[in-house]
Amino acid sequence: MIGIRQTLLTAVALSAMAGVAGAEVAIDEVVVTSQRSEQPLSEHAGNIARLDNAAVAAIGHQHIHDLMTRVAGVWLSRGSGQEHLTAIRSPVLTGAGSCGSFLFLEDGVPIRPAGFCNVNQMFEMHTEQVGGIEVIRGPGNALYGSNALHGIVNVLTQPANELPAGAFALEAGSNEFFRLRSLLSGGAESPLVASLVFADDAGFRDDSGYRQGKLRLRGDWDMGDAGFTAVFSATDLDQETAGFIFGENAYDDPSLNRANLNPEAFRDASSQRLYGIWKKPAERFDIDVRPYLRHSDMRFLQHFLPGQPLEDNGHVSAGVLSALSFRREASRYVVGLDVEWSDLFLEETQFGPTEGSDFLRETRPEGKHYDYTVRSVGLAPYLQADFRFGDRLVLGGGVRLEYLHYDYDNRMLSGNTRDDGTPCGFGGCLYSRPASRSDSFTNLAPKFSFNYKLRSGTSFFGNIARGFRAPQATELYRLQSGQSVADLDSETVDSIELGLRISTANWAGEAVAFSMQKRGSVFRDAEGFNISGGRSLHSGIETSVDWTANSQVTLEIDLSYARHTYDFDTVAARGETFVSGSDVDTAPRWLGSAELFFEPGNNFGLALQWTSTGDYYLDAENRFQYPGHSLVNLRARIDLSPKFTVTARFNNVLDEAYADRADYAFGQYRYFPGRDRELFIELQYLHAPR
Repeated sequence: MIGIRQTLLTAVALSAMAGVAGAEVAIDEVVVTSQRSEQPLSEHAGNIARLDNAAVAAIGHQHIHDLMTRVAGVWLSRGSGQEHLTAIRSPVLTGAGSCGSFLFLEDGVPIRPAGFCNVNQMFEMHTEQVGGIEVIRGPGNALYGSNALHGIVNVLTQPANELPAGAFALEAGSNEFFRLRSLLSGGAESPLVASLVFADDAGFRDDSGYRQGKLRLRGDWDMGDAGFTAVFSATDLDQETAGFIFGENAYDDPSLNRANLNPEAFRDASSQRLYGIWKKPAERFDIDVRPYLRHSDMRFLQHFLPGQPLEDNGHVSAGVLSALSFRREASRYVVGLDVEWSDLFLEETQFGPTEGSDFLRETRPEGKHYDYTVRSVGLAPYLQADFRFGDRLVLGGGVRLEYLHYDYDNRMLSGNTRDDGTPCGFGGCLYSRPASRSDSFTNLAPKFSFNYKLRSGTSFFGNIARGFRAPQATELYRLQSGQSVADLDSETVDSIELGLRISTANWAGEAVAFSMQKRGSVFRDAEGFNISGGRSLHSGIETSVDWTANSQVTLEIDLSYARHTYDFDTVAARGETFVSGSDVDTAPRWLGSAELFFEPGNNFGLALQWTSTGDYYLDAENRFQYPGHSLVNLRARIDLSPKFTVTARFNNVLDEAYADRADYAFGQYRYFPGRDRELFIELQYLHAPR
């Protein structure tokens, strides 16, 4: 449950916001798409953050971490190149199924199959040119299923009639960075729009450059009394990956923090997605059907593991999301069925002996570790209902039933042996392969919510919800020593939240208190072993405030305080000890961001941002710690004319030495050092005036 300190902080935040709300008149309504259709933010029964297209374009993020610092309770820990690890109302999660705790969408369509996540999967999304990005922290409603456990990120595309006829931008900066962004739109005369991003970065560490391309095509057509949208999205990443540096506080050592001890490491990844959105409105009901087809391939060296095995994985998947909405005078019902099919593969091979202790060399042998395919089928009927009582109160309820079936085919020797069938010493090989089999999982997830309008522009909301995710294929079929069959059930989280949202002439804000209990987790300990059957508690507060002082000055603040603790006791046979009440590793309690905007005229703008990551533990036993860090970034824009704009981005102005990610594993401190002071200049051309 939420502690006394957090409750007091929440009470202060809610009271202050309510007081401000009573003094002003509500401004124009913000619209969100949390139910696959547009809905006023004031009626959304739960937290939601939205970064609109203007904010995304102005920020000009080179890594998704730069963008998501502006959402309270969210931390995308930056890795090498375009890699990242996600935390949304959670610790930074690692291991086989950690990525399955978050649902990533593009226009409401999941970008990957339910059982085949990728911890870095936001680099498969075209986030640089969007209509907006929405973030829901905690479980979603009945319209969203497996993986909507800790949070949802939904990237929204834009139709041609909302865009300029054309745009072109060139950017260059520190470490031989170069980026091209272009947009071509038919506007009102054509339904088509194309956007392209190409980036080339030499990297701030040795042998750590990358090249990445992203393409999106969108078309919108009127079909009588219906509308149809088609979107094709493709990404390609060619990356040299820099590995960890070692030693306590190594990120603060100039002789170490630009070195790459793994120049051989790399990641090659590509993805393609094609989906459609068919909407047919009627007098008393609406139909929404979204078919999709997806493909991905990825090949990378696991430089972070002893032995550095090479992994190849990929998938082909297809499905359809369908929703039928009924409207009455004081109620709305959404009933639907989601269907998904996927075919995925994974291979892992180590091409040389493991370096290190006798134990590591013997238990992590060279040769093939895994080689399997999995075919899956998922079915999910759901019902969501909302009831309005007068002008103030809306009650909501929903339930989702989801069935997921796996057919697993092991294409090499089964068991806990080397690939030639010989045993490993020290109790067996780390890698264990189950025999071919099938598995099925069924989950039922309810949610109840309310939204009460206190006065114009001010609403009080809350919800009780259950989120879930079926075990990922890697958890079930990529086993370790001591496992012959993965005895796993679905991971679940039970969540409660209360919040206050305001919108006035000068203020807009949201304060939320939450508490969650999670069961059935798989943790990875400091020795690289998976620990099944884990439980954890998550509670905290999140506050976002946007204040417009006058026509020239605006301030945005996003803060969160949360505790993420283990809720089980385990003494691992060959790994760490987990103790109930200890902090989960890589879980800073404090996260914060503040950004001050100054626009003295129509042709000039300045933005000063401060971000802070609190201290956190590096291991399950809470013996080792990272002190946290704060950074200052500066951005300036000058409109040379209605068509030409120059933007300068000055990152880490104070040249702070810090770690993007700190870790303690295999008996030593490990860090991804953060980037030092950098300057980037962009020239943009717009075919149509702003």
